[in-house]
Amino acid sequence: MTVLDIVTLPDKILRERTLPVTRFDEELQQLIDDMIETMREAPGVGLAAPQIGQSIKLTVIETLAEIDEEGNEIEESRDLYVIANPEIVWTSRESVNGIEGCLSIPGYVGEVDRFESIRVRAQDRYGKKIKLRLHDWTARIFQHEIDHLNGVLYIDRLTEPENLWTEEEFEAMQDQRDEEEPVMDG
Repeated sequence: MTVLDIVTLPDKILRERTLPVTRFDEELQQLIDDMIETMREAPGVGLAAPQIGQSIKLTVIETLAEIDEEGNEIEESRDLYVIANPEIVWTSRESVNGIEGCLSIPGYVGEVDRFESIRVRAQDRYGKKIKLRLHDWTARIFQHEIDHLNGVLYIDRLTEPENLWTEEEFEAMQDQRDEEEPVMDG
């Protein structure tokens, strides 16, 4: 497997609509393996084909690990998805704000409103049709990656234009918020 270069803004491919995947051949399987390796090395939780310079409807996603009582990652608790030609076919009425970053916009994070739950129709890495019901953080990741396939970036969906920060600014805001919270003694 090969770690690929990640395309960053202002590269035009990030703003293009992608073409459907039509051939699920050996070449595609190698690309998928390379994308998974690249996502993990970055490290990220999702990587869409345009982010590695390929204008096709393909993304890899790996959910966050579950955490045990001591705060340690539970081994093999992450789910890996390889999704071709995805389409969001249903969205919940409820949406939730959350902080997102992007491997193609390094050093920044922003607040984005996303649907709390979605249903996706797609194909797996071998072309088999699949249907997924996704919730919470996993639904957010899928929406972010599917946006990439349509030339949309999270910065286009900020709750307010001023809700974009450098990682350092956001960390400082979090630290200040933690200091200001009253401690409850019981």
